Parts: sequence; C-alpha cells; structure tokens
Amino acid sequence: MSRVAEVSVVIPVRDDAEALRTCLAALARQTVRPHEVVVVDNASTDSSAAVARAHGARVVVEPDVGIPAAAATGYDAAVGQVVARLDADSVPPEDWVERVAAALGGRPGTVAVTGVGAFHDAPPGLSHLLAALYLGSYYVLGLAAAGHHVLWGSCMAFRREAWTEVSGRVHRGDPEVHDDMDLALVLGPGAGIALLPTLRVGVSVRSLRGGRQLRRRFARAHRTLALNWADVPPWRRWAVTLEASGAQRRRTQ
Repeated sequence: MSRVAEVSVVIPVRDDAEALRTCLAALARQTVRPHEVVVVDNASTDSSAAVARAHGARVVVEPDVGIPAAAATGYDAAVGQVVARLDADSVPPEDWVERVAAALGGRPGTVAVTGVGAFHDAPPGLSHLLAALYLGSYYVLGLAAAGHHVLWGSCMAFRREAWTEVSGRVHRGDPEVHDDMDLALVLGPGAGIALLPTLRVGVSVRSLRGGRQLRRRFARAHRTLALNWADVPPWRRWAVTLEASGAQRRRTQ
C-alpha cells in the first residue's frame, strides 16, 4: 500500500478569530488528519492566535500586513510533502485533507490543485449559484489570461518542492497582488495545475459585499497579471500550454 502524503494546512489570518475557530473545528474532524496546521498571525489585534493555539495549530507570525506575505511565510514554515491552503473563513468537509492527498498522489505530473466552493452564509438558494458565477468567472478569465489554470486560495494545494523552487520569485512583498493567482503565474504553464470540482469548501460571501471590495479585487487582479506578464507574456504561456497539449495527444494516439 502506498504511503499517504503528509499534508500541512496553512491558514493566513488577520483579526478573524471566530471564522478561524470554525475552520479549525472542521479540520479537527477530518477523515485523514493533517500532518500539521500552520496558522499565520498577520498582525492580528484580536484573539486569532489564541484560538489557533487552543485548537493545536502551530502559530507563526508575519508582521508585514498583507495576504501575500502571510501566505508565503506559512508556506516557508510548512514541513509536509503537500502544502494545502485554506482561508480563515473556509469550512472544509470531513474528507478535504483526504481528497487533497489523493489528488496529488494520483497525479504525478501535477504540482498543484485547486478546487471550488459554495457560500455558506449566502441567502437561501443562492449559495451555489453565486459561487458558480464568481468562481466560474475567475477560473475562465484566469485561464484566458494565464494560459493555464490559476489557483484559488480558499481551497488549493501544491507540492512543497514546487514552492521551494519558486518561493524567491513570488511577489510576497506586494500586498496589492492576489497571492494565489500570483503563485499560479510564477509556477507557469509547464507546472501542471489541475482544477478539481470534487475538491470543495464552504466560504463566506463577504468577499462579494460592497462595490469598493469588488473594485479592489479587480485592481489586484490587474496588478498581478501585469507583474507576471512582464516576465512571461500571455502568448508565450499559451504557446507552452498548446505545445504540451499537442505532445500529450500524440502520446495517446
């Protein structure tokens, strides 16, 4: 029987103790327990760090405010063969860690996987519809812009050796980038990123509330793409993707 990969779960948090409490309680009910849970305290002024410790998580501190810095610090600290990422408001089902381990264990050519979700606090009847519209747009537009799948920080995982290779190239010091999209773009089209509809979490609808919030998310997406297109423009990314796809078809003929 093959050995199940050790999964480190990284959760960046800033002043979100109650959501974090729910997330950590869900992780405690997993069918396959994570090797460790790393909570990155990103200059919180509430009880987030205390909540993390009370649930047995390892707390690391990142004083520079911003998800890119906090997430990268957590990935640096993780020791598992697979590094999984949740946000503080993510609520994973009981088999989430098991699915993460199986997804990468069964795909040797894949370095990262990303999933989907539903808004658990949306109005009745809208939780899945709103999430499908939001995430569907994110993934379709991200694919068009990157030439490959992008990652969603509320539900994703990657091999630790892949992080080691690119950790010095992500834009961790820029709080106005989307860290998940940035990591996918830095990994590049040859890395192998899989979108798995079976990898699911519940998330809060708060990310869609307010025009200011949405404008900020679009501005961050634009900045993330611009920074990475300067290194590898989209047509070169698509060329690598199409070449790899053609080679795969030829091997299966």
